[in-house]
Amino acid sequence: MPDNSNYKDILTRKIADKSARIGVIGLGYVGLPLAVEFVGAGFDVTAIDLDQRKVEAINQCRSYIKDVPGEAIRSAVESGKLHATTDYRALREVDTISICVPTPLRKTKDPDISYIVSATESIADNFRPGQLIVLESTTYPGTTDEVILPRLSTGGHTVGEDFFLAFSPERVDPGNPHYHTGNIPKVIGGVTPVCGELAVALYSTVIEKIVPVSSTSTAEMVKLLENTFRAVNIGMANELAIMCAKLGIDVWEVIDAAATKPFGFMPFYPGPGLGGHCIPVDPHYLSWKLKTLDYKARFIELASEINTDMPNYVLDLVADALNDNSKAIRGSRVLVLGVTYKRDVEDVRESPAIDIINLLKSKGAQVDYHDPYALTLQVIEGQPHLQSIPELTDAALGSYDAVLITTDHTLYDWRWIAENSQLLVDTRNATKGLPGDNIRRL
Repeated sequence: MPDNSNYKDILTRKIADKSARIGVIGLGYVGLPLAVEFVGAGFDVTAIDLDQRKVEAINQCRSYIKDVPGEAIRSAVESGKLHATTDYRALREVDTISICVPTPLRKTKDPDISYIVSATESIADNFRPGQLIVLESTTYPGTTDEVILPRLSTGGHTVGEDFFLAFSPERVDPGNPHYHTGNIPKVIGGVTPVCGELAVALYSTVIEKIVPVSSTSTAEMVKLLENTFRAVNIGMANELAIMCAKLGIDVWEVIDAAATKPFGFMPFYPGPGLGGHCIPVDPHYLSWKLKTLDYKARFIELASEINTDMPNYVLDLVADALNDNSKAIRGSRVLVLGVTYKRDVEDVRESPAIDIINLLKSKGAQVDYHDPYALTLQVIEGQPHLQSIPELTDAALGSYDAVLITTDHTLYDWRWIAENSQLLVDTRNATKGLPGDNIRRL
């Protein structure tokens, strides 16, 4: 066992010569691409997830994430540089650990950091001096220092000497053809300067640009600012849509015209509600943290109120459109097009389409959906999954009293859909520029 004064130098050398063994906890949209990037840089990677299906898929050279090609998994596994396991004892053999586990909200909209706590306990149980641990999961400011650091410091271990701890928020944008793990700038904050230096050294091997900040809390706040910025501005766009509807103005035309201003304006667009693993969730982490300090995050809560109510607004939009066709929503057949949270991805987490389907059903509509990226969908926990209708045809579209666009996948032929639908309700402006008295837009 080396003297602890040398842990930094030893790890620095291992990172530089690619002999460091990398550990990644959590093999979702963040962890799996990161593991593949490390393999591509020449490191051996041990990937850990409690989901046996994910582990088996990787070890059988199969990808379950669109942004990670199956061939990349095959090459990494067959080279012997990527191994997946459910056994946390494998952490004893790694030099660095990146924590990429989910951080959802409880039903009360309080942060659920149980996955972070569980991962931290597993690291502590398999601790080896000299390791670098980096939390990537989005969380409230203070989590790294207040939750992870005390647990890893038990037994007399000193951060910055016996082990190293940092926070670096994930910035993955699933389905984005231009930005991926390797070319999205990486913000890093260490518990100590040495921790930050080692984390920068590690991620510099796989990411083009590193942005060091002064502390873990600063890095945690950076991520929350990014997604709160989007949530608040989308909330404003959604309220603008409601106001424009009352004024008889086309909100999409307003935004497009405003976007021609070359400074001082950034376009955000309305929609059926927020979805995904970040924007609907992350602002609540910040709001919750501020409540513990007796401060009300008013912008966040107002934006959340507007965004959360958009599925109800869409329900009213469909009901009014059907009413214009002398039909009641009860008993009408409605086809929902696209149920993932955004176009061209498989992810249905927090998708507003789920709420909209439940609302339509609660009003007596007969609801089907079509989405080639989500062939099954659970709209109510504990109840059977819905199945996507197998094929869109002229006859199928025409058989529904209303077709509702909730996700504007690029593979859909919107002109053909508009021409063959009795009534088309568009919440994404997918039918922009198309004529038709049968089209109703948000």
